[in-house]
Amino acid sequence: MSSTLSSTLSERSVQERNKEIALDCAAAWNRWDVDGVVRHWAPDVRHFSEDREVDTQLMVAAMRGGLAAFPDLHLDVKSAVAEGDRVILRITVTATHLGEFFGKAPTGRKVAWYMLEELRFDDAGRIVEHYDVFNYLPMLKELGFVPADVL
Repeated sequence: MSSTLSSTLSERSVQERNKEIALDCAAAWNRWDVDGVVRHWAPDVRHFSEDREVDTQLMVAAMRGGLAAFPDLHLDVKSAVAEGDRVILRITVTATHLGEFFGKAPTGRKVAWYMLEELRFDDAGRIVEHYDVFNYLPMLKELGFVPADVL
C-alpha cells in the first residue's frame, strides 16, 4: 500500500473517531449528562461562544443552568462533518421550559432553537477547542422575550 493511501486511510479513521466523539457528546446531552460531555475535553480546552472566549467553569455552569431550565432538552443532530482535526455539528434543540430561564418563571411551553458546534481535537481524541453559535430567536419568541413578528 502506498504511503499516501495509508496516510489517507489513517486520516479518515481519525476523522471518524473524532466524529464519533462529537456524536457521543450529543448523546450525553440527550441523557442530561454534563459530565459525559466534559469527559471528552482536554484539561486546557478553550471555549468560544459566538467568537467570545468563555471560561470552562462558566461553560459548565451555563450547561447545568440550561438543563435546569429545560430538563427534557433533546439535541437532534441534523449533520456531522469531519475535516482534518475538526468536526462541525448542525443541531436542532427541542425542550420544555420547566425551570427559571434568564429570570423568567417556567412557562411549560415547548421550544426549539438551532445551533452549530465546531470542535477541534488533539491527536489523542480530546476536544481542545469548542465553538458554538446559537439561533435562540424561535425560543425567545415562544417565551415572550421578543415579539412574535421579529424576523
